[in-house]
Amino acid sequence: MSKEENLQCSFCGRKKPETDLLIAGLDAHICDKCIEQAHGIVEEEIAEARTSDLSKDLTLKKPKEIKAFLDQYIIGQDETKKAMSVAVYNHYKRLLQTRGDADEVEIEKSNIVLVGETGTGKTLVARTIAKMLNVPFSIVDATVLTQAGYVGEDVESILSRLLQAADYDVEKAERGIVFIDEIDKIARKGDNPSITRDVSGEGVQQALLKLLEGAVVNVAPKGGRKHPEQKFIEVNTKDILFIAGGAFSGIDRIISKRLNMQAVGYGASVEEDKIDQENLLQYIIPSDLKSFGLIPEIIGRLPVLSYMNPLDAETLRAILTEPKNSIIKQYTKLFSMDDVEFSMTEETLEFIVGKAVEYKLGARGLRSLCEAILTDAMFEIPSSDEKKFRVTKEYAEAKLTKSALKKLRAAS
Repeated sequence: MSKEENLQCSFCGRKKPETDLLIAGLDAHICDKCIEQAHGIVEEEIAEARTSDLSKDLTLKKPKEIKAFLDQYIIGQDETKKAMSVAVYNHYKRLLQTRGDADEVEIEKSNIVLVGETGTGKTLVARTIAKMLNVPFSIVDATVLTQAGYVGEDVESILSRLLQAADYDVEKAERGIVFIDEIDKIARKGDNPSITRDVSGEGVQQALLKLLEGAVVNVAPKGGRKHPEQKFIEVNTKDILFIAGGAFSGIDRIISKRLNMQAVGYGASVEEDKIDQENLLQYIIPSDLKSFGLIPEIIGRLPVLSYMNPLDAETLRAILTEPKNSIIKQYTKLFSMDDVEFSMTEETLEFIVGKAVEYKLGARGLRSLCEAILTDAMFEIPSSDEKKFRVTKEYAEAKLTKSALKKLRAAS
């Protein structure tokens, strides 16, 4: 027997003829089969370490707990809060899923689209969930996006913002949340063929597809245009949760038309005909988004569709004082930092709500109205000796002059 045939693997004891490859070390040998097994163990250990790191960083709670947290900051919108809680919970369960057997069920991503009028809290819902989960969060305005090669921002700039929010920690960014605002502004401009390309409409939707589905994307670290000499960071979007939001102005007409068409005929039930004309968004279905101008592929990659109820006077009144970070609580805190006791009468609160409803300003308008009323006081009081400041309805009416209201009306 030759000297070579006497060689054996120091781990499993296989002789050289029984192996495909035997690698020699200083005083030992290892065969190809042991290398494969060791590689598998290393991969498993790394995957487990990543999952445990994610478990440590991620504050994951059950859907009811997520909704209870949202209730502290957002008034009403129960249907949306439920849909968001379930979608987010399932998404992060998917991240914590151990990568084991090849035949294991692959859980798909549940990207979300929120439809609602301006000032109803679309962005606030997404921001609050990100705060609770302790993950990177970025808001991107879809109106600035154009197809690659045209004036405007490339779709990849969405991920540049997320990287910045994660302090350029790619692994952290790859499990963040991106809120794409004004998604309705990239709707297809029409079915008529044109000599000019729809580069900020359908072109952007096509470019968004790979991001929403999950792909490895080259991202310019500081955003901006791509050029050949630039260094790129590779980001895998497979585990990034995308939430799209938009006002979809005019979609109520599409819903109304569809509902009226459905109600025609002898088979139409009297019960089904009771349609709430004040809140048509509650009847929204994916085909309405298609009619509005979103391409079917985008709608398919945003499987969770939810709506925001319009805000009535009662909800606006609650928004002023009830949430954890309500507007009145914020002003109370600001004045207390100057040792001033701040309060507002019930009549004043009703007056502010009435103006917000009248000018259809939404929750965002409440802040604008409060600023218009309190700016003079916030300018004068820190330099004075006053220790109490009570806002009456008469004071509020005097501060909200016709010119101030005109300004607010123009902004709405």
